[in-house]
Amino acid sequence: QVQLVESGGGLVQPGTSLRLSCAASGFTFSSYAMAWFRQDPGNEREFVAAIKWSGGSTYYADSVKGRFTISRDNAKNTVYLQMNSLKPEDTAVYYCATTSRPYYGGSSYYTRTTYDYWGQGTQVTVSS
Repeated sequence: QVQLVESGGGLVQPGTSLRLSCAASGFTFSSYAMAWFRQDPGNEREFVAAIKWSGGSTYYADSVKGRFTISRDNAKNTVYLQMNSLKPEDTAVYYCATTSRPYYGGSSYYTRTTYDYWGQGTQVTVSS
């Protein structure tokens, strides 16, 4: 079965960096788009970044564009989220997600309902 396991979260100061990892198993990783979402208490889960199955295209929320970078290593079945210049408003639980549709090439990378499988999440807290 599909498993997504996030790691790399923690408590960091504003302006610093953190890299999240998501180890995937149970499916042919290289054939599926991957995404990161985040959620803080009292708010909806929101899109952060996504990467096409081929790695050739990436997508970002406006709030993280220029600060965060999504990448994937198909040899390691892992997707990463490099987060730089972190702000207190980046504080949230970060979730890794994937779709059940291989070679997805649609236009809904930003939409939560595009994704069918989710990890358990990793907490990121940005505070001085």
